[in-house]
This record gives sequence, structure tokens and C-alpha cells, in this order.
Amino acid sequence: MDLDQAYNNVAAAGNFPAIMARFRQRSADTYAAHRWQRDVRCGPAPRERIDWCGQGRAGAPTFLFIHGGYWQASDKSDYAFIAEGLIQAGFNVGLLEYTLAPYARMHEIVQQIGRALGYLQHQREAFGIGGPVVLAGHSAGGHLAALYRSHPLVSVVMPISGLMDLAPISQCWLNEKLQLSDEEVRDFSPQRLIGEGAPMLVSVGAEELPELLRHSRVYASACEAAGQTAQLLEVPGCNHFQVLDDLARLDGHQLPALLQALAQTSS
Repeated sequence: MDLDQAYNNVAAAGNFPAIMARFRQRSADTYAAHRWQRDVRCGPAPRERIDWCGQGRAGAPTFLFIHGGYWQASDKSDYAFIAEGLIQAGFNVGLLEYTLAPYARMHEIVQQIGRALGYLQHQREAFGIGGPVVLAGHSAGGHLAALYRSHPLVSVVMPISGLMDLAPISQCWLNEKLQLSDEEVRDFSPQRLIGEGAPMLVSVGAEELPELLRHSRVYASACEAAGQTAQLLEVPGCNHFQVLDDLARLDGHQLPALLQALAQTSS
């Protein structure tokens, strides 16, 4: 397998600059349409920040989102549009940020997400976090979300097109900036760290690259084999980026499935 090609979502999409321009415009519109707290500091590094849109309703569910970009690109503000349907459904929404490679190693990125979750847990009352908390992430963000299944703040984990085994990542072009060590591959691959944790909704675009589909399928299967709750949702007609369009829709495939997963955890 040509791993460089297998992980090149930008080439597979074919029109990436237009996709990102649309995402950024929709995100700007989402920021303008709702009351957000921007760049709430949750750690010492400059990018350890959270954007927060609270509903001001006791018991509202919370959706925390970690963006993708292969741990080395993008910004939380590029993806605020994913909150559109979630806000309509009554969720608080938090967008988590982290330092990108090569300015941070993988273990540092993972620690920064942990600090963000610890900060929100400590500040639950101030942020009005009284209901269940969904920890979600796309691509690299899905990887980071899955690593925190056992965090006490988290009720449900939703890795979207997540990268669950770092071994192939360490063997292709993505590793030029990441410089993954053997220890980081071992210690930060969710596929190797099933353990106990929150139930999961593992979603992936049905039209994604085969290697991306494989990560979600193998991970969900391994979790189920270990006795963990892990529903696999292959979102029809969606590639690696269209799956985020679906997430943003109240009438998409992922949001209804998430609401059902939350209902099951509270029953």
C-alpha cells in the first residue's frame, strides 16, 4: 500500500481550497449568529484555548469538538460551523484548540487536551455544564477524543473519521512534522488502548479513503470485542470533509444517532 496516497484526504477531495473557504465562511456566520466566548484560556501554551457557546439552560448537554488537520494544520475557528445543528438541538458547544506539530510533540498535544478537559471539569458550574458531555473530534481530533474515553467529565465519545493507530501514520509523509517515536505510537494509539470508558459513536464517511474507513471499522470492532459500547456509523454519501457537513445538520445522520446514544446512556 502507498501510505502517502492512502492518507491524502486533500488530494482525494480534489477541491480543498474551496472546501476550506466555505467552512471558514460558514464558521464566521456561526460566530456572528450566536453568543460565543472566544479564546478562553485553559493552559499555558498560546493555542490552549476554548471557544464556548452556552445555552444557559440547566441540564443542557455539552458537545466538545477537537478539530483535525493531522495534528499539524487548521484552527478551531475553521470549524465553528459544526455547531449549527447542535445549537438548534440545545447543546452547549465548546471548540478545543491545541499546539500544532512540529511545535509540539504528540505527547504534549495529548496533554493539552487533557488540560482543557480538566479545566472544564473544574469550571463546570461557571460554564453551566450540568448535563451529559460528548467529547468529539474529526480525524486527528477523533484520535485525541478517543484517548480520553475514561475522563470523568465525558459521557459519550464521538470519534469522526478518527485515526486510531499511529503506526501507519509514523510510516508516511505525515511523520515529517510529527516525528513520532516508537513510545508515542505505543502509548497514544487508541486501537492499542481499548480499556474501559464511555460508550462511543464511531462515525466515518462511507465514501472516505479505504484506510480511513479501516481505522473506524477496526477500532469499533475491537471495542465491541472487548465488551465496550461502540456503534459504528458509516455516513452515506460523505467523504472526509462532507462528513462534517452532515454533523452540522439537524436532519443529518450523525446528530440523530448521537441523540439516541445519549438517551441510551441516561436510561
